[in-house]
Amino acid sequence: MAQDLDSIDRSIVALLQADARDSTSNIAKRLGIARTTVHERITRMEKSGTIAGYTVLLNRNPFDTYSRCQVMLDIAKQKQASIIRQLATFPEIKTLHVVNGECDLLCFVEIPQLEDLEALTQDLSAIQGVENVRSMIILSTKIEHRANSEPSRATSQAAAISRGEMG
Repeated sequence: MAQDLDSIDRSIVALLQADARDSTSNIAKRLGIARTTVHERITRMEKSGTIAGYTVLLNRNPFDTYSRCQVMLDIAKQKQASIIRQLATFPEIKTLHVVNGECDLLCFVEIPQLEDLEALTQDLSAIQGVENVRSMIILSTKIEHRANSEPSRATSQAAAISRGEMG
């Protein structure tokens, strides 16, 4: 599947996976391409079997079955802004961080199948200024704290002390 899909096809698939009832006009508007292009690509993917059908998902996060990966990019620093703008167009990239250490940019990506990681890394490698692409597949998540979760009592007390509210 992955070898036959370019970045526009993958974007269409990602949008359809999020909302299979979305209109071709709306998808075209979101991607900045012609409605007929979206329609032709969907038809081609249906005929090739890439899109096997449409279904209803009941009370379930559509990304639960996705493979999650970290992708590390080494880049030419002077091209960072341009590279980040291009990376923003990849629907598979869920978060992007500028980091120090082993790489320059760290992406957290979600892909429907592991085979899609190869196509994604090839597309990322083709971006001018990207010098090296490495990936790690996340096998499982043991702890995941959400940014909007309640802070622990110790954290709240430490913050109060630093504000001078407790002694």
